[in-house]
Amino acid sequence: MKKLLIIAFVMISFSLQATTVELTDAQIQNLGIELGPLQSITEIPLFNAPAQLTIPPENDYIVSTLYAGLIKQIKVAVGDKVKKGQVLAIINSPELLKLQQQHLKSIHDLRLSEADFLRDQKLFKEGVISDRRWLKTKMNHQVYRSYADETGQLLSAAGFSKKQIGNLEIKHNISSQLSITSPISGVVLDRKVKAGQRADALSALFRVADLSTLWLDINIPQQRINEVQVGDRITVADIDMNAKIFLLGQNVDTETQTVLARAAIEGTARNLRAGQVLTVKINRTSKTVMYQVPNTALIKSKGIHYIFIKTSSGFIAKVVAILSKNAQNIIISGALKNTDVIALKGAVALKANLLGLGGAE
Repeated sequence: MKKLLIIAFVMISFSLQATTVELTDAQIQNLGIELGPLQSITEIPLFNAPAQLTIPPENDYIVSTLYAGLIKQIKVAVGDKVKKGQVLAIINSPELLKLQQQHLKSIHDLRLSEADFLRDQKLFKEGVISDRRWLKTKMNHQVYRSYADETGQLLSAAGFSKKQIGNLEIKHNISSQLSITSPISGVVLDRKVKAGQRADALSALFRVADLSTLWLDINIPQQRINEVQVGDRITVADIDMNAKIFLLGQNVDTETQTVLARAAIEGTARNLRAGQVLTVKINRTSKTVMYQVPNTALIKSKGIHYIFIKTSSGFIAKVVAILSKNAQNIIISGALKNTDVIALKGAVALKANLLGLGGAE
């Protein structure tokens, strides 16, 4: 043991006097040196962090009713996929009867004013009526048109389609039955009412969301937020998913002392659901050519790191820079090539040869 400690001290004390060592294949085998190709990578694994899948606000809708009434029928259940315009529930609303009556009256008044408008327009062109009367007729027509547009928009907001409004104006068939429809194509996430229940005006009835796009809200420890950048890629173990950070929060959560990093999932990821909590890995994407090698491939001399590249006559030590490391691997950069074959194990023995502390057996 004492002898080994002396050798280790000598190895640390001397710098590399040469950068090449000549060895035959038999000597390489005797020294237990394991060879392998240099593995290039495009990103550096940083660290793991907890995250939750969330729905973008523009894809999350609360469906309500403008008019109070009694829930007559529920058409969907939580978890159902729905299409835009699909009926979710039917409400009986006396207030709706009044609105339809108001719209029919506004349409009637508009048609009468339109007849007056066309008549006075002709008389004005012929010089029969005064400018004052023609101006008054035009203004009255505009007022009635505005009122008809207003009542029509209120019906539309209540859930009437253009076809339904047109049929009402033609057939004059009014009804207290109001159809609550989905504003988007998506999934019913929540139902807040049941059949027979009274629904007040503007009360929430359903929650419908488009789940085709999801975000990852990641909680980054505030002391590590400077390691993270917009554009860093997010991965999850055993899940085929591509996500990139597009937002870094500007405040620290007072309870958890974490900073929000938000990533958008590109495309559809299987086995991921809104609200799900999982552990993600943050990876730094870099334009610099990088290589991943095992810890056993690296040596250090006088603060400089080397790896050994296989040559026809042995090995050459190449200076490298360490970009990142963990318990098993080190990520490096340097004047290296993808075609290089390196010593994955046995670098210590090669260093001893360079320092003249060992012989090729």
